[in-house]
Amino acid sequence: MAREQHPPARVGSEPVRTCVGCRERATKRELLRVVAGTGPDGRPAVLPDPDGTAPGRGAHLHPTTACLELAVRRRAFSRALRAGEGLSSAPLAQHLSQPGDGHQPTEA
Repeated sequence: MAREQHPPARVGSEPVRTCVGCRERATKRELLRVVAGTGPDGRPAVLPDPDGTAPGRGAHLHPTTACLELAVRRRAFSRALRAGEGLSSAPLAQHLSQPGDGHQPTEA
């Protein structure tokens, strides 16, 4: 599988975060923040936080299915969010698959 290339993080006053999927650094605005919460089925899940305002520990991810798949395969969400095993990524996958509702980085 070819590795998806992301543009390098810009240097400047913008905060830089690391994607838990591909482990590449990018500006905060280019990444989607995710938090641990409760999914629609009442079980622990990884939830998207596009506004970055949800309380609690967060992690960042490029808003692509490739980075989501890498993060799931590496079990990165449990580690980054300091949550137990068994976090469902279904709500996040659904968020990323919705056209127009996904996190769209804005240009400066």
